Amino acid sequence: MRYCSERATPKFFFIHVLQKQWPVFEYLKAQKEKLLPCVLNRDEVLQVLQQVHTFHNYAYLATVYTCGLRLQEALYLQTSDIDAKRMMIHVHRGKGAKDRYVPLPEETLALLRKYWATHRNPVLIFPALGRGHQNASKSKTPMAIDSVQGAFRSAKHKTTINKRRVTIHTLRHSYATHLLEEGVNIRVIQRYLGHTMLETTMVYLHLTQKGQEDAYTIINQTMKGFNHAYRSGHLS
Repeated sequence: MRYCSERATPKFFFIHVLQKQWPVFEYLKAQKEKLLPCVLNRDEVLQVLQQVHTFHNYAYLATVYTCGLRLQEALYLQTSDIDAKRMMIHVHRGKGAKDRYVPLPEETLALLRKYWATHRNPVLIFPALGRGHQNASKSKTPMAIDSVQGAFRSAKHKTTINKRRVTIHTLRHSYATHLLEEGVNIRVIQRYLGHTMLETTMVYLHLTQKGQEDAYTIINQTMKGFNHAYRSGHLS
């Protein structure tokens, strides 16, 4: 019945019988809603992390934020990816199979070293811990996604943050926004995030007030003089 009803439509007749294109159907397609990502300020990021009470989850989530990594990029980090001399992380398993280097903050390196010392897995930085956390040193797989996501949700719910759509990926959005607010060039941020297109990174321009605080003052200074320039009788 559905097929018969479709055949009776003007669209079916125009396209399949007359063999012509009808561009109007493209114009009438509903536009997908484009939502800006949620972003936490630095204090809110700290609020969430302070509610994470297991060291492995804390080390993981702190690394996601401080290095701007995607969820799986951080999970699959290996010891060989850490370049302590150059203070960089080599991301081999990025989206689209693209390699990139991201800066490694000093405190993050110290945190990762402290955490690695608890399991000493020769390959993985965030290995699956196993029952009783006894198998981490020999594990061949990273921590489970569900586990870290659950830890993040639990920590967020313990805070007073009422923003919507806050997930682990929000930490990456927050990282990019905070760098932009501190004056890091957007092209540099694009490289750190591994974005192919600059337009993808430019969404963060909509998430920050940086540069807008002084706009009103600048406009006032630039537009001075127009009130006194008017002389009676020049305008009817």
